[in-house]
Amino acid sequence: MNRKEVAELAGSVGLGAWAAFAVLAMVVGGRAGAPLWLDHGLHTWAVGHRPEMAVTVARGVTSTGTGVVPYLLATLAGALMGGTARQRWQAAALCLACLGLGQLLRSGVMELVHRPRPPHADWAAHAGGWAFPSGHTTTAALTAGMLVLALTLRAPRGGTALRTAVACWALLVGLTRIYLGVHWFTDVVGGWLFAVGWLGTCLCAAAYVLPAAFLGPTTVPAAEPAQEQAPHDPGDAGRSRPA
Repeated sequence: MNRKEVAELAGSVGLGAWAAFAVLAMVVGGRAGAPLWLDHGLHTWAVGHRPEMAVTVARGVTSTGTGVVPYLLATLAGALMGGTARQRWQAAALCLACLGLGQLLRSGVMELVHRPRPPHADWAAHAGGWAFPSGHTTTAALTAGMLVLALTLRAPRGGTALRTAVACWALLVGLTRIYLGVHWFTDVVGGWLFAVGWLGTCLCAAAYVLPAAFLGPTTVPAAEPAQEQAPHDPGDAGRSRPA
């Protein structure tokens, strides 16, 4: 795919995610943050199925969706994207900017929607702030998206298992927020949609703005050496070759 095709695809996916997110945010805000659709059912199931070991594992997984871990992974994604040492540092800075600005935008949306969390008595982990969209879910999904993009750029025909593992990690971080009772299901869906929308926006802008050689020098295949030919002797014309 060329740069224009990448920009158009990223922009289309991002626009679709933003549209779905906007609809969900309006529905949540219009109901004053009341639970929607599968919210009650999944929350009730999670509260009733909490063996100690499962809660411990869920807390461990959910802790990777915040703090220093996502920023380290975003830096790693940038380092994988760049083709030269300078480009790696630049790509790492861009990935960190994408993650940091996404966090600021998401925080603003949380304040705007003002959705309360599930009842505090049902929590199995610490949480703070408003509920929609889920911060851990958004952060993990943004980080995973950058890692998957970096792995795709560096190993377009390989690394499928690693990309799948990264995507599953982001998925599990979101699901643990429901299981631990600190978010409704639609908070997590909102986080996933927000992440896809923001990643699509950033990738579309990068495809248009960044220079073509940003991801490393283009490899040009070497020309095949010309076949050596014996010099042509005009005096040979008309002569018969010896048997």
